[in-house]
Amino acid sequence: MTTVMPQGELIRRAAQYIDELLKEGKALGPLLDEAGMRYNLSPKDAEMLRDLFKPAKTEE
Repeated sequence: MTTVMPQGELIRRAAQYIDELLKEGKALGPLLDEAGMRYNLSPKDAEMLRDLFKPAKTEE
């Protein structure tokens, strides 16, 4: 039987997963792909996750 997750819960779990593996020195690109498959994220959710981990641009 499947469990219904609250909206945003899968993104939160995927973000935690990526954050932990980034601390181990893994590359972001493959982690985003893996998290998208592992947590069954929609393209929109995957884009939001990518934006979350995208390095911030600094204004000069």
